[in-house]
Amino acid sequence: MIFIGRSVVIGLAVAFVVILLKPGLIPLDGREPDSRATDINTALSLIPDAVARAAPAVINIYTTRVAALSRADLRKQLLGLGRPGAATRRLVTSLGSGVIINPRGLIVTNNHLVANAEDIKIQLADGRISVPRIIGMDADTDLALLQIDLPDLPAIQLGRSDGLRIGEFALAIGNPYGLSQSVTQGIISATGRTELGLTLFENFIQTDAAINRGNSGGALINLRGELIGINTAAVGGEDSTGGIGFAIPVNLVRGVIQQLEEYGRVRRGWLGVVPQDISSQQATQPRINTPKGVTLADVYRDSPAWAAGLRRGDIITHLNDEPIHLSRQALSIVASLMPGDVVSIQGIRAGEPFSMQTMVTERP
Repeated sequence: MIFIGRSVVIGLAVAFVVILLKPGLIPLDGREPDSRATDINTALSLIPDAVARAAPAVINIYTTRVAALSRADLRKQLLGLGRPGAATRRLVTSLGSGVIINPRGLIVTNNHLVANAEDIKIQLADGRISVPRIIGMDADTDLALLQIDLPDLPAIQLGRSDGLRIGEFALAIGNPYGLSQSVTQGIISATGRTELGLTLFENFIQTDAAINRGNSGGALINLRGELIGINTAAVGGEDSTGGIGFAIPVNLVRGVIQQLEEYGRVRRGWLGVVPQDISSQQATQPRINTPKGVTLADVYRDSPAWAAGLRRGDIITHLNDEPIHLSRQALSIVASLMPGDVVSIQGIRAGEPFSMQTMVTERP
């Protein structure tokens, strides 16, 4: 009995120590311990290391541009209410973020931050300041490539965006409201977002990691500290804190910056058509009679489409054997081709199917 009593006391003491040090190992409600709690804690513990790896490569961008006076200010001057001899133009300053992608000083940011800027300055995380040169800009994806010439530059590791899963952790790093090196945490809320009206070619990552004014051009990273997107906009504008932000996926960024570095612009295929989505009512009309496709609202003369015989009112149902459902999809497929590539087209004209091929040229 003495031996049993001692064993019970020792067992209770060990259990007390285990509960004290590792409370998750012993369930107190009779259920099996949930390993997901451990997984979440593990994921959260990775955040500081991910930020430490990526943050040094995230920089601040300060720009100045000349803008015309507002209508209200011009009206005051016309009524003689403004200062005599006041200028009709004003300087506008803005702030944003960028990401150093290699030790040669190449920086990716948003096109809207640097377009038409009179003056651009870069401030690194270590405090160094530099004036960059613009390698190239692409308004259609809202991306720009800059370069600075400084020694010992940190560079972010590029990840991949094609394997992102909804619910993955994501971290946004940038310069919101001038608060440099700010980090916000969230998840990947959605991928492949289009029809937002932000850019011509859209394929956005949606995240609830806060993206505010100044975050544009900054890094969206995963828990390995790899770049998975360039933060671009939020619902309601950059001053929104509603938890719905959008980032350009890094796979798209790769292709754009490669061409910007090589050509100074992005060379895209061009067919010369103005596609328009087909409404559900139009789809039931006899001359259309198809649940998929886009109608051609216009065809530019002397374009590849015109030379191939496409005309206004034609329905395009397939491009390179891929079914077409939206006008932006059609534009993206053609734009992904290089000038000189041949595109096969299937469609419907006056209720009858047709097919043809034509060579795309460079998008003007």
